[in-house]
Amino acid sequence: MKSNMGNDLYNRIAVLRAERDLSRQDLADALGINYQTVGFLERGDYNPSLTLALDLSAYFGLPVEAIFSRKPLRPLSETVYGDSPKKGRR
Repeated sequence: MKSNMGNDLYNRIAVLRAERDLSRQDLADALGINYQTVGFLERGDYNPSLTLALDLSAYFGLPVEAIFSRKPLRPLSETVYGDSPKKGRR
């Protein structure tokens, strides 16, 4: 269980990687980091440096706040389309 110390950082890296059919190694190679670091980031075991967060933002072509958040992230479908799990898309 995560602590409530205010250091929790949530991310969409796994989703973004899957959408682009990238392995952890592919993403790591593109960013010049170890593939294990990608796994640590995805699981929330490691918070990225500002430089790494900005590199991820540039790589995915998204603002940092679309990738990282202090609060649990809503599903992308809800964020993009305004869908909620109860409402659904039509």
